[in-house]
Amino acid sequence: MIRRRYFTTIAATTAALLLGACGGGGGGKSTGGSTGATGEPVAGGSARVLTLSELRTLDPAQMGNNFVSGAIVGNALYGTLLTDDPQSGKIRGSLAKSFSSSDGGKTFELKLRDGLTFSDGTPLDAAAVKYDWDRMRLPATASPYQADASLVTSTKTVDATTLKVTLAEPMAQFAQSIVTTSMNWIASPAALGKGAKAYDAHPVGAGPYTLKEWRRQDAMVLVKNPKYWDAPKPYLNQLTLTVALDATQRVNTVISGGADLAVEQNWENLKKASDAGLPTTTSPLSGGTYLALNTRRAPFNDIRAREALSDAIDFNALNASVYDGTGETVDTVFRKSSPFYTDIPVGKPDAAAAQKLFNEIAADGKPVSFTFTTTASTENKAQAESIQSQLSRFKNVTMKIKVVDYAEFIPLQTSHDFDAVVSSAAFNDPEPRLWTAFQGDSPTNMTGINDAQLDQALLKGRTATTVADRKAAYETVQRRLVALRPMLWILRSAGSAISGKNVGGLTQYGFGSLLPEDLWIKH
Repeated sequence: MIRRRYFTTIAATTAALLLGACGGGGGGKSTGGSTGATGEPVAGGSARVLTLSELRTLDPAQMGNNFVSGAIVGNALYGTLLTDDPQSGKIRGSLAKSFSSSDGGKTFELKLRDGLTFSDGTPLDAAAVKYDWDRMRLPATASPYQADASLVTSTKTVDATTLKVTLAEPMAQFAQSIVTTSMNWIASPAALGKGAKAYDAHPVGAGPYTLKEWRRQDAMVLVKNPKYWDAPKPYLNQLTLTVALDATQRVNTVISGGADLAVEQNWENLKKASDAGLPTTTSPLSGGTYLALNTRRAPFNDIRAREALSDAIDFNALNASVYDGTGETVDTVFRKSSPFYTDIPVGKPDAAAAQKLFNEIAADGKPVSFTFTTTASTENKAQAESIQSQLSRFKNVTMKIKVVDYAEFIPLQTSHDFDAVVSSAAFNDPEPRLWTAFQGDSPTNMTGINDAQLDQALLKGRTATTVADRKAAYETVQRRLVALRPMLWILRSAGSAISGKNVGGLTQYGFGSLLPEDLWIKH
């Protein structure tokens, strides 16, 4: 078993798939040994922030709205149309006053606040939202959220602050697709029209901060936007963001006072910060990361091979060996706090049953042999090696590990040239992420599972308008996933933030997306 204390880089495998396969959820909960700064927020000062990934563009359509992919930058530059309530996950207005439907989700009306302006003084109106959303649907834009944006078949400006949106099919929960994607971020159409190079130098949004300086591979400096609609926010005058890929260095820098805040994804780092008395916040998401088994080809087009792997792998043991037991394993797809919770176990190890299936498949002349494709990330390799170690105790099964560069890994989402990879489906509300992860025709369905009963239940969960009907639909979804075994849940996602004791206003929405306008520092 591999024993590790801290990791040396970001989990690139999960990061690559978060864009298209994760989202949902709301808020966050304090989990650290301190509550941070309390009382009335103090204006002024600056914060040093550590993030998890290097951005390649500031075009919001191509950015990821989740904690791994630099969502704090998107929220800083563009603000948010909508957020969700930290406790209930219900949608709340921000730049938009409302997003409502009167016909069960076939059409929606987005109502913006009056008088909104971009940082250059031009209006943020319904026409700007229409431009950005229509642009996201275009393949040439190369948005990781094209599938979400393409749920919209037409947009129409009713007046300066009102946009009418028509969907391909009724989808009562479509607001979740805004909250959890970069549809939530609106950029100036005029600025976007100047081209990518010019835009990255001078991005124009309506967020709490504007770009002062971007030294690629070094740091990004953001300064307070005096035109921000929600005064007196933002409280801080400046944010300096630096990418910190080394997990040990990241948490130690905050503990030592070298940074005021770190976006975090590592369960061990959260424990270390908590033990040091630092405040943390974690998005309480259902689902999590999972091992996707490619059902399109051997050996996992044989359900017996998938069942055998499910019986053979003990994810509690993986948690112990890779995360020192600090991770949160997945017992049921939905957390008990979810309105969709049902006590349907995702499975538990049964070594005898696993060996029986491996023997049975071998007797048919095709012993189970597969390759686990991962990146050079220390964390991802440790997961793969833990699984390999567990399977080495069984006969008639062979697992190889293939390590690829990050750039080689991303195309696997479309080429499907793999046997097994780590993917992710984390959410509070299951829509749209269970659909995008497991619906038969979804372009981000890594497992390739295509099951009529599963698809029908996912469609019911997507279109139903009552909690009771949706819960019944997602109960069927859970039972089909257990029966079909296209994937194996690994751990809950740790979408988190760690801060110094003098920092207040740690607020998340969506998929661990941190709101920078709420941050303040007690001097």
